[in-house]
Amino acid sequence: MSQQAVTAGTLEHATGGRRLAQVGAIVAGAALTALAARIAVPLPGTVVPFTLQVVAVMLTGVLLGSRGGAASQSLYLAAGLAGLPVFAAGGGAAYLFGPTGGYLLAFPVAAAVAGHFATRERIAVRALGLVLAVAVIHLGGMAWLSVIAGADVAFATGVAPFLAGDVLKILLVLAVGTVLGGRSRQLFG
Repeated sequence: MSQQAVTAGTLEHATGGRRLAQVGAIVAGAALTALAARIAVPLPGTVVPFTLQVVAVMLTGVLLGSRGGAASQSLYLAAGLAGLPVFAAGGGAAYLFGPTGGYLLAFPVAAAVAGHFATRERIAVRALGLVLAVAVIHLGGMAWLSVIAGADVAFATGVAPFLAGDVLKILLVLAVGTVLGGRSRQLFG
């Protein structure tokens, strides 16, 4: 067997292994978001529960990169649309027409934003990316809540109660991403 045949076979095997690892990471990211949705704490005065989904969304972007993070969140939404109980209170297409539908639909974009900034050297720029990712989620959520209840109510019940917790979530993801980010993102680089 020639050296070229061995090299081509090795490359094909390595590429197949990498692809399998990428698919596994995307599925794991979707599963992490589903698990984070199950940690839901109702907040008085709002129909939007406190969950750890925002952490999972940012982490998938940071650890899987822009494309991988968006893919994992798209898979998460597809699972929920198919009826799997992956959202905070169940699953199904009708769930997206409820008060949290706008937040959920923003998840793939937010993961992509977090992933885009995660590769930057300066920690301040990576932090800005996480702030923008959370802003994308809040804008999506507020847009849909505004349709249901009006903009003032949407901000007062769907954004304001979560801002302090979001700062803590951003700091957590920034710390985890700094420790783990480089090695994990190589799957999609």
